[in-house]
Amino acid sequence: MNKSIFREYDIRGIVERDLNDEDVYTLSRAMGTYLSERGAKNLSVGRDCRPSSDHLSEVVIRGLSECGLNVTDIGVVPTPVFYFSLFELNVDGGVMITASHNPSEYNGFKVALGRSTIYGAEILKLYDIATSGRFSSGKGDLRSQGVTERYIDYVVNNIRLGDRKIRVAVDGGNGTGGPVAVEILRRLGVEFEPLYCDMDGRFPNHHPDPTLVEAMQDLIRLVKEKDCEIGVGYDGDSDRLGVVDRRGNIVWGDQLMIIFAREILKEKKGATFIAEVKCSKVLYDEIRKAGGNPIMWRTGHSLIKAKMKEVGAELAGEMSGHMFFANRYFGYDDAIYASMRLIELLSRSNKSFDTIIDELPKMRSTPEIRFDMPDDKKFRIVDRLKEYFKSSGYQVIDIDGVRVTFEDGWGLVRASNTQPALVLRFEAETDERLNEIKNMFMTKLDEFKRSI
Repeated sequence: MNKSIFREYDIRGIVERDLNDEDVYTLSRAMGTYLSERGAKNLSVGRDCRPSSDHLSEVVIRGLSECGLNVTDIGVVPTPVFYFSLFELNVDGGVMITASHNPSEYNGFKVALGRSTIYGAEILKLYDIATSGRFSSGKGDLRSQGVTERYIDYVVNNIRLGDRKIRVAVDGGNGTGGPVAVEILRRLGVEFEPLYCDMDGRFPNHHPDPTLVEAMQDLIRLVKEKDCEIGVGYDGDSDRLGVVDRRGNIVWGDQLMIIFAREILKEKKGATFIAEVKCSKVLYDEIRKAGGNPIMWRTGHSLIKAKMKEVGAELAGEMSGHMFFANRYFGYDDAIYASMRLIELLSRSNKSFDTIIDELPKMRSTPEIRFDMPDDKKFRIVDRLKEYFKSSGYQVIDIDGVRVTFEDGWGLVRASNTQPALVLRFEAETDERLNEIKNMFMTKLDEFKRSI
């Protein structure tokens, strides 16, 4: 079994190469053993719409059942609907079969104990159990039960639209979120233009990741053609949200966080918010100005959710469009729900979305830059960069990678937890300074890459 598929907060690999039937069956028995030894008896199992997901679901359910666990098969669902099942159904945890925003040849597993997904050292315990061959045994029951309609009902009843009508373009990316979002919008009475909202796990129209500028181009065109105020796009399993304004400008996760936080702070004075290390300095400054308490934290859905519980945060967010609402919601990342909260906010505002964005303080920044790097090298390079910047006297935040703070900007390099890549981002007050900071990092990155 390839140990590299065990990531910081889930398990992912290429089907057949990393995830053949034998390994998936062994892994499912390891999951079942891990969960049953921690008191779980009843599980929900969901899957995304990738070509491999139906078959992998059968293998996983067989392995879990042979560990004596009762399984509720909730079918093909967005990951947020799987998370919803942990609250809505009488279950003690579960497994979501998905590779999220990865290409169609990938698949993977998010494992929940109770209402939270496991991560870090707990993920590696699954590898230890799988390679030990020590498995629980029994005969669990299997039943099928849909939960999507209950999720839709919940979201529709949760959203409080104002009087202003908002016209929305929706790019489902051929993932699991399109049909669900379309039904919610229809029931809310929101005027919308759908795009790629049919499920096709081959993702034939564009890569299922709204953080990629090239993946947002069709949505941008639709927004302009249909004169929509906003466009929203979802990734393959609907836990990442991409947003564009009427002019076709992409609005990143940290900008959305400012808008959401300001609104929440109108009712929750002094509330705490969590944002990850790739987010703009403007976000932290603006939340403080609005009377909130911003905390910088590590990237990753399981890590963010755990920190939210620890500090009682109302909302957390990532540059990648993961939005975690504990305010009026359950605290997990849900792109569909987040998009509806944005529509709600705009429907209650006398300002258009592009006006709200224009009024935010501006810094010069890069989008996320992904730099291909083998898994066995990426963490070593980050360590070398950390040593260099610290020894050179720079102000370094190292909770997740290396974020170096300057008076007029910052730069970040961190190892991706989902792909063989380094993730970089830079921000400064001027274009000239932005290029200086970026070049400083890239020069050192190239130097260390050659020496490792």
